[in-house]
Amino acid sequence: MPPENPAGTSERPLLGTLRRFLPYLWPADAPGLRARIVIALAFVVASKLVQVYGAPFALQGAIDAMAGGSRDAVWLVVALVTGYAAARLGTVLFDNLRNAVFERVGQDATRRLAADVFRHLHKLSLRFHLERRTGAVTKVVERGTKSIDTMLYFLLFNIAPTILELALVLGIFWTRFGVWLVAGTVTMVVVYIGFTRMVTDWRAKLRQQMNDLDTGAVAHAVDSLLNFETVKYFNAEEREAARYERAVTAYAKAATVSENSLAWLNIGQAVITNLMLGAGMALVVFGWARHEFTTGDVVLVSTLLSQLFRPLDMLGFVYRTIRQGVIDMGSMFDLLDTNAEVKDAPGAQPLRVERGHLRLEGVHFAYDPDREILKGIDIDVPAGSTVAVVGPSGAGKSTLARLIFRFYDLTGGRITIDGQDIAQVTQASLRAAIGIVPQDTVLFNDTIGYNIAYGREGATQDEIADAARGAAIAGFIQSLPDGFDTRVGERGLKLSGGEKQRVAIARTLVKNPPVLILDEATSALDSRTEADIQATLEAIGRGRTTIVIAHRLSTVVNADRIVVLESGRVAEQGTHSQLLRKRGLYAEMWARQAQEREAGEDPVPAE
Repeated sequence: MPPENPAGTSERPLLGTLRRFLPYLWPADAPGLRARIVIALAFVVASKLVQVYGAPFALQGAIDAMAGGSRDAVWLVVALVTGYAAARLGTVLFDNLRNAVFERVGQDATRRLAADVFRHLHKLSLRFHLERRTGAVTKVVERGTKSIDTMLYFLLFNIAPTILELALVLGIFWTRFGVWLVAGTVTMVVVYIGFTRMVTDWRAKLRQQMNDLDTGAVAHAVDSLLNFETVKYFNAEEREAARYERAVTAYAKAATVSENSLAWLNIGQAVITNLMLGAGMALVVFGWARHEFTTGDVVLVSTLLSQLFRPLDMLGFVYRTIRQGVIDMGSMFDLLDTNAEVKDAPGAQPLRVERGHLRLEGVHFAYDPDREILKGIDIDVPAGSTVAVVGPSGAGKSTLARLIFRFYDLTGGRITIDGQDIAQVTQASLRAAIGIVPQDTVLFNDTIGYNIAYGREGATQDEIADAARGAAIAGFIQSLPDGFDTRVGERGLKLSGGEKQRVAIARTLVKNPPVLILDEATSALDSRTEADIQATLEAIGRGRTTIVIAHRLSTVVNADRIVVLESGRVAEQGTHSQLLRKRGLYAEMWARQAQEREAGEDPVPAE
């Protein structure tokens, strides 16, 4: 698994990262995008040719004509200065045409990579998502996708054109002014690049510290806001605010140091470039004094060097941005390289559900190797029957639901549906055959209709309405001003516990699965709401293979068989009456919960 703060990783190979990204930039299935890249690069070359050979030479010719003292050449001078202006306009025109042509390429590359990362994140195991902070992961993806467009722009339209311009300028200096101006320019560029890299590497370390602090602050903010109810329960608003303020204060200090270091970079770059500009012009002036060069040659050298300095002045920013982009893109590639813990077996076939007979045979499982949760569980759930799984907290009840969905792979034994080992079928077909009503129903921040329809892609409005009626929530929805278009808020917090649970039931009805899991679906509700929903659950369970995971034993008395777990093993099983006659663990739990009911207490806190 990649580190918690991958943005803070140090060295990453530029070429290796770009090689990973190249298929997105040069997609084999999109010849139109490839053509756009070629056209954009042609505009780059045209812009530099006009910038180097057009504007400077036109201005030089005008200066030389004016220095000749002849007023008869006025129209030639006008033509030359007009050409100078046209060349400058042409440079801007080609640059913007280049941007317009290439924009779709950059956006498409960003889209493809972001979609691949998002798709891969959903393929990763439940363990990955439980151990990683959502805010930190989303920040990595956000930074990585944002860096793509910036890196492409600088690499293709800053670094490459600058190298081309430098080659053209050195060619002009060699043929017109001799080796000394070429040597001076090369020396200036080498010193400039060396100084820029040295200072930027120092600033990059400061930048990494900023990113680490920023990621931590954002991750904490998201975590705190997602759990705002818990914050309010413990009057911890000021505590959370103070903690967040400490995080952003540390970030602000790091950002101040980083931004101040930029001043030293700018000053050093300005010293190097202006020394070269002064020396280059002085060299031509000495040649002019010996009648080797013209007045316009001074302007030509000044113009060429000034144009060359313009992209070089951004070199520090470009180098830092590219380096940070490599780090950010590398972090996103780390997510892509994170292996899914649960994978389809080679040659896995879709699950074929004929009756829905579910069996757990010698199931062993451990989240960590040194702490086994399930220790040889055998449970048989005949097709169309209802089997309840009960037991004390920590017995492994909810773990069973995750294993049936194959969120984790078993460490021993197997689980079959109609004789097919779920480890040998595709995960998509397995999960399509199983529905669940969980204890903690979390809804999307969308409409009630959307949340119900989420059970099956392509569900019609009539199917949604039928599911709402089946879950006994249609009347409530009709009483709302916006009906099915009513938004439920973040995680469904605008609805009560019972309303959310009925939406979850309706969502499962839309899915219409042959196998149903009720994972403590009523344990967080008050007694009246629980009784109403329990009747609904029993109705939707008829004719389906149903596993009921429950804490309150009163909700499973009608089950065809009750399996009692204790410390990861099956302690006893049978019907409600049979288990009471055994006077074992189940009878003890039933007596204790009966005493709590008589005392007016719920065995689990009510809503």
